[in-house]
Amino acid sequence: MKNKKKLIKNVLRFILLIIIGTAIGVNAYMLNAKNLVGNNLPMPFGYGAAVVLSGSMEPEFSKGDLIIVKETDEFDLNDIVVFESGSSLVVHRVVGIGKDEVVTKGDANNVEDEPISREDVLGRVLFWIPHLGTVVSFLKTPVGIILLIGGAILLVEVPHMKEVKKDDEEMQAIIDEIKRLKDEI
Repeated sequence: MKNKKKLIKNVLRFILLIIIGTAIGVNAYMLNAKNLVGNNLPMPFGYGAAVVLSGSMEPEFSKGDLIIVKETDEFDLNDIVVFESGSSLVVHRVVGIGKDEVVTKGDANNVEDEPISREDVLGRVLFWIPHLGTVVSFLKTPVGIILLIGGAILLVEVPHMKEVKKDDEEMQAIIDEIKRLKDEI
């Protein structure tokens, strides 16, 4: 029974290490995405994530929300799309579609954006998670990365080290008992 609990703890520890390692790896990739793949919204498997940086789409979503985007060149009127404008990502609603152009507008804006080429649309917003983008943005800072690594150590390694210490103490108690019994013989 004790070995089964220990095995479960080790499996959970391993899974947690994979999740944290993946989070750190994705974070590092996203920090360097502009240099690595040449755009602000990398979508290595056809999906990407970005943080809303303005209130132009209020009340649909707000500054600090995390959006999940699917890479596609197919979209309809009223879909929310992402495109690059200079070095920034823009997340606005499609209000007009021409043969080669798309007209977008932020829900909170009074005027439409300048038409863009259909090819400039990076993808369509699938869903968003309120306020999670604020956390993601913080985790991209040096302090956030340090806290993420520190948290990983605290959550994974400290309990593991306590378990190892406890096992060592139990083993030493068994060795001491064997020595005591040997001395009695």
